[in-house]
Amino acid sequence: MIELEKPDKKELLKIKEAVEKLDIKNVVITSVTRDDLVDGGSNHFADCISILKGIGRSLKIEALIPDFLGNKSSIEKVVSRKPDILSHNLETAPRLYNKVRPQADYNRSIEVLKFAKELDSSIITKSGIMVGLGEFREEIRSVMQDLRKADCDIITIGQYLKPGADCLDVDEFLEPAEFDKFSEWAKEAGFKKYYCGPFVRSSYAEEIWQN
Repeated sequence: MIELEKPDKKELLKIKEAVEKLDIKNVVITSVTRDDLVDGGSNHFADCISILKGIGRSLKIEALIPDFLGNKSSIEKVVSRKPDILSHNLETAPRLYNKVRPQADYNRSIEVLKFAKELDSSIITKSGIMVGLGEFREEIRSVMQDLRKADCDIITIGQYLKPGADCLDVDEFLEPAEFDKFSEWAKEAGFKKYYCGPFVRSSYAEEIWQN
């Protein structure tokens, strides 16, 4: 078993330095899953948000978090630092979790978003899914409904692209018109904002910050 290193606190200062030097206006903080840590890495997320908030100048911060194995105290640590957006991606429909996200749990991910909103109703919550993995169209609509029940504000839907030889194959490349239909469904479901398109990725949606 590979022993992973503990989070490097100096990393946070390097991130702050990079944001300042590049004059970044909108930053997304994310990480690999660290289930090996008692807190799932939530303290590192929280400290990073606090350090970046010290920059000021209207920097917008999105925290794209793992599920922390559903640990509520870990979720609370991140939410308490008040990122502008709290994101957690569902990635796919529940039927495909064993294939796409074997170590994750669909309902647990929904609960992460739901609990974050319960902790702070003013926080903006966001989630994203990929299509082209073998999901049915109605499953996509069902995921939207589940997210809205959790009071999720923003959804992103993009085409899955195989990033490497050892990754899942693309089951289907969807036509652009299909994404237009997803946008219609998202609007009907009541999402405040939605971004659906072949090239949409969960961590990029510039228009979010324009209001």
